[in-house]
Amino acid sequence: MELVDAICSNPNAQSIVEYSLTPCFRRSYSTIFKAINELKWDDLATARLLAPYLPRPRQRPFWLLGVDVTPQPRPFAHTLPDRGMVYSPNAIKGNKPVTIGHQYSTTALLLEAEEGLSSSWVLPLMTRRVATDEDKELVGSRQVDTLLKDDKLPFAKSLCVEVGDSSYSKAACLHANRHHAHLVTMARVRGTRIFYRQAVADDPEKAKQTVGHPTWYGQRFALSEAESWHQPDEQATVRETSRRGKQYRVEIKAWYNMLMPGKHKPEPLPMHRYPFTLVQIVRYDAEGKLACKRPLWLIVIGKRRRELSLLDIYEAYGQRYNLEHFFRFGKQKLLLASFQTPEAVREETWCQLVHLAYAQLWLARHVSCTLPRPWERNLPAMKNRLVSPTLVQRDFGRIIRQIGTPAKPPQRRFISPGRPKGMTLPPRPYQKVIVKSQQGAKPP
Repeated sequence: MELVDAICSNPNAQSIVEYSLTPCFRRSYSTIFKAINELKWDDLATARLLAPYLPRPRQRPFWLLGVDVTPQPRPFAHTLPDRGMVYSPNAIKGNKPVTIGHQYSTTALLLEAEEGLSSSWVLPLMTRRVATDEDKELVGSRQVDTLLKDDKLPFAKSLCVEVGDSSYSKAACLHANRHHAHLVTMARVRGTRIFYRQAVADDPEKAKQTVGHPTWYGQRFALSEAESWHQPDEQATVRETSRRGKQYRVEIKAWYNMLMPGKHKPEPLPMHRYPFTLVQIVRYDAEGKLACKRPLWLIVIGKRRRELSLLDIYEAYGQRYNLEHFFRFGKQKLLLASFQTPEAVREETWCQLVHLAYAQLWLARHVSCTLPRPWERNLPAMKNRLVSPTLVQRDFGRIIRQIGTPAKPPQRRFISPGRPKGMTLPPRPYQKVIVKSQQGAKPP
């Protein structure tokens, strides 16, 4: 408990052991690793702990869940098991944006706008390391499935919408949770995809007498070929103003009952059974010019997808980017990716602790005071008193001093004798880096 409080109240720590210097942490630095070893935290522990405090949706008729994966670079941890190739942004032109490490899948509740709070808040519910032999998108789908199956959480019988980036638009991911009648999946798709309209028989009686395989797919719909598009079934126009005062016109078009090709291997995916709504979003500036080079294409799939308006779809997917703010804040201010350990279990536990610390910052959002730096006083967020995770972390030391902690104070028992004289530990074995393209390859 003191370690979580230290994470929340020390925004200037550069390494994990520096949390032992925080005033609310009354123990030595060695107990940090004891706390990590002793923590037993299952996948649903954080979600169940936060269940009584989850803000019920009021501005929209559904719960909004976001799923994404963040890399944990560990290129020099040669004894850490199950390392693979993960994404890493590289500003040098010509270099591949990859490194060696782990990946973590996080499912979070995307919150509605709240007066006085920054719009970047999310509430992390589950996190899990993605093994090298697992599909990262399917891991996120299983996390959503676990949240919806738990009767102690409010998602089981309510309309829920999950949003993901383009990697979550593949058939396996969209097919994974279709057994949940109250779940609608929303994912971005690349502009090179090809979909189809549902096949319509000219004569239903004649179609019943036709011998052979039934026709599932109709006319071709290529996102990169405007001439293959038919008239949209619904359109809407939204006008919005950016933070810098620029005016934009957003045009939203929707095509109902579209289909994507299914799969036969490694398991059958009959995607013709699950029609979806295809949405195109185009943004124009005040002069009528394109504000973005390419339109945004979205898939909205689920039995209750028609209950979402075009404005709901546009705003819901726009909140997906809050997960990027969460990962950035977690790595810069909570040292999410800074724990250096040769044991994967400790690394996973640390990731759980950081998610729990962020949730505690969210719980303290209404009792924190705004403490801007002298050069931050004239920023719009400071003038509007918008409380962000950074501002809560700056003031959390005062909050924890006032309310105290139920953790018992440390008591010195005895001086540890340490290792016996002459004892030597064998070196840890080096672990190979797992490359998926080499898995299953025949030996030379």
